[in-house]
Amino acid sequence: MQRNRIHKTLLATLLAMAAAAHASGNPAGSHDHADTAIGAPGDSTHVTRAVRVDMDDAMRFSPAQIHVQDGETIRFRVVNNGRLRHEMTLGTPADLAAHAAQMRQHPGMEHADANAVTVAPGEAGELVWHFTQAGTVEFGCLQPGHFEAGMRGAVHVLPAPSIKS
Repeated sequence: MQRNRIHKTLLATLLAMAAAAHASGNPAGSHDHADTAIGAPGDSTHVTRAVRVDMDDAMRFSPAQIHVQDGETIRFRVVNNGRLRHEMTLGTPADLAAHAAQMRQHPGMEHADANAVTVAPGEAGELVWHFTQAGTVEFGCLQPGHFEAGMRGAVHVLPAPSIKS
């Protein structure tokens, strides 16, 4: 009974999100912030460089601090060295905290957002992202309890070098 209630609640939430996204002109599953605060999904044919990110059951990313240039498209090769499922989700601090809270309420929730990759134990995945403005883009593992345990990091997007003539 409880499981059916959770599934119905989750379905209602997803339908409401899809309706709101459709009404706002955004496709379901897309994020309003994707092309502003944190960048946008990258085109794998325009990757500037690759960055390996390791995850483990100590609830840490390595490296936890990554530096890129504004305008770069990065292929993150995300490797899960642990025995638990982990993920790397890019977002603003508010988005990550809200999503982590949602994941705690619905621990089995799966997502297929362009700004995230979920990786099974002993496996690897990829996330291609285009950074469109200088600043800091945070990332975290939003599996229940992982974000709260400190499984987070940041991508520091440095201004593109100016060309002097």
